[in-house]
Amino acid sequence: MAVNEVNLEDDGVHILWDDGHSGYYPHRYLRGHCCCAGCVEEMTGRRRVAEEDVREDVQAIDWMQIGRYAVQFLWSDTHDSGIYPFDLLRKLCRCSECFVGENET
Repeated sequence: MAVNEVNLEDDGVHILWDDGHSGYYPHRYLRGHCCCAGCVEEMTGRRRVAEEDVREDVQAIDWMQIGRYAVQFLWSDTHDSGIYPFDLLRKLCRCSECFVGENET
């Protein structure tokens, strides 16, 4: 699995995957799922920063691909240390197809 295209839009991050899937990630939701050491306690795995702790108006303002396995975002709140592996991004997808499927289980 790989990313073909990343678009930062007003409503969120849109990712086109190499299998044709169009992923959607609301900004605040994605920022609230950052897995960096500042957002998740390394020793216990306890989340320090969750979606409800993130400003409602936060936006991804830039991004870069990390190798062949992840994407890193620069957020409008200046946070930039989180790396989002492709497999995590697929699990976090909030497109209508994925979100509906998640709610049915």
